[in-house]
Amino acid sequence: MKIKLALKFDLNTQMSTIDNIRNFAIIAHIDHGKSTIADRIIHKCGGLTEREMKEQVLDSMDIERERGITIKAQTVKLNYKAKNGKNYILNIIDTPGHVDFSYEVSRSLYACEGSILIVDSTQGVEAQTLANVYQALDIDHEIIPILNKIDLPASDLDRTKKQIEDVIGIDTDKAVPCSGKTGEGISEILEQIVNQLPGPEGEINKDLKCLLVDSWYDTYLGVVILVRVINGRLRKNMKIKMLSTNQDYIVEKVGVFTPKAKDIEELNTGEIGFITTGIKVLSETKVGDTICDATKALTDPLPGFKPSKPVVFCGLFPVDSSEYQKLKDGLAKLQLNDSSFSFEPESSSALGLGFRCGFLGLLHLEIISERLEREFDVNLLTTTPGVVYKVNLNNGKSIDLQNPSSLPDPTLIKSIEEPWIKATIITPDIYLGSLIKLCQDKRGIQTNLSYSGNRAVINYELPLNEVVFDFNDRIKSMTSGYASFDYEIINHREGDLVKLGILVNGEPVDALAMMIHKDFAQKTGREVCEKLKDLIPRHNFMIPVQAAIGGKIIARETIKGFKKDVLTKIHGGGATDRKRKLLEKQKKGKARSKQFGRVEIPQEAFIGVLKINKD
Repeated sequence: MKIKLALKFDLNTQMSTIDNIRNFAIIAHIDHGKSTIADRIIHKCGGLTEREMKEQVLDSMDIERERGITIKAQTVKLNYKAKNGKNYILNIIDTPGHVDFSYEVSRSLYACEGSILIVDSTQGVEAQTLANVYQALDIDHEIIPILNKIDLPASDLDRTKKQIEDVIGIDTDKAVPCSGKTGEGISEILEQIVNQLPGPEGEINKDLKCLLVDSWYDTYLGVVILVRVINGRLRKNMKIKMLSTNQDYIVEKVGVFTPKAKDIEELNTGEIGFITTGIKVLSETKVGDTICDATKALTDPLPGFKPSKPVVFCGLFPVDSSEYQKLKDGLAKLQLNDSSFSFEPESSSALGLGFRCGFLGLLHLEIISERLEREFDVNLLTTTPGVVYKVNLNNGKSIDLQNPSSLPDPTLIKSIEEPWIKATIITPDIYLGSLIKLCQDKRGIQTNLSYSGNRAVINYELPLNEVVFDFNDRIKSMTSGYASFDYEIINHREGDLVKLGILVNGEPVDALAMMIHKDFAQKTGREVCEKLKDLIPRHNFMIPVQAAIGGKIIARETIKGFKKDVLTKIHGGGATDRKRKLLEKQKKGKARSKQFGRVEIPQEAFIGVLKINKD
């Protein structure tokens, strides 16, 4: 009932109502307590009853709850009566903390005027804390620092405040100490939000202008669109236009999340809510698009967001070829709710039919693979993940290379460029030496090193291909989990890169081909050949396993064939003609088998090669 009262207001009092709206995002490093504090705020404002409350209310997927991470940004609208007696509408966006989902954070920030920055008072400032707060500062957000987990014995408020001031440069005089677990300090956070964060700007008398913040597919409603109203009013049954596609639609449903979905008649200036328009295909809704009144079309669209680009590619193949259609249907359904994920059909002589898929990072790949196996019951084989290379040809053209097996003939190539990243690593200084060595081994270039207390902040420029597979895992294991890592892609640079091909019995195995720096090619080729020698079963003939760069073999192992003693039935000594004829016949048979025999490479062999890269 309170929500309806807050939404029905007179035009003369619209400015005071807009002033009473607070749109803010919750940002932090992974595991610093964003979703837990969101739970406490929802409970404090009465969004859910005691019976309806559960942990991680805004994490709707099972996989989010099990892993304790947020993958999709979620919104909730709450009513809050402040100590000054005024009623406020709070629109919260709970954002992910992991680097792979930073695109969710960036677009969520554009829908808000302020952010609350949560820092774990036992861990201090970490890499993703920096990345997210800089995104917020870039769009002039007002930021309230929150020091979480004060109930833990290891909490150190003074040290954490000093780190925030030294590393980020934010004043911590009004930082709020709190505990998401016990609820201590939540009332102070709410008071800071209404007193420190600005209300939205905009005019209700102007023509409708909305920002398309997010969209997802619902089985019953079709595509659901999350919008932030910049100017005007968005009503049910209104005819709207999307400027990027120039298509008109009728608004069928308008609503807000409280956090349960609640239908309302209209969304007003400064508010965040959802609409449905009968759209059935997610590709018709471009995140960052401008929505306006179809009868009063705008000519000045909002700047929008940069579309998220996949940076890691790998092949997904069903272990059982009969599950191909099931895999295809599963990928199509996952893409409905994740526009950053892409896939296209691919065939491999060794693995059969599958798909070449693009992801935002290794965690994104892991999440998609796990969801396919869990939700669609598909047994998957994943090929070696790789990045997108830019291949410059002698004729002046350049192509994007996702799959190493598609590399053009080396005589046509002028140069190959690989993506580079700017990495930020924050670590206790006792681990600094081993981390610097790791970065140097990965062809890194150090750009900066600074200290805040006993923690070091290192900046490196690194090739993405060296980082994408196991870099984060190795940092965590080297530092007992105390270091944190964040990166952003900066540019493409020319590199001495080669395609490492693997040949089994003289036939190239495209699923095992990889792009690699020339300096590491021989070592990797030798390791792959040794692994395959152990994993490919023996046949009746000898099988050479080779690693090659172009036509040059750089490593080789031989799988010996089975031996059959054809002379056992012949008695007597000496090299008789009969014995010689039998041995010659066996030799010709082995040669014929080698020429026409098919080498079966088991799935374990491909998995084993993937483990080499990880080890």
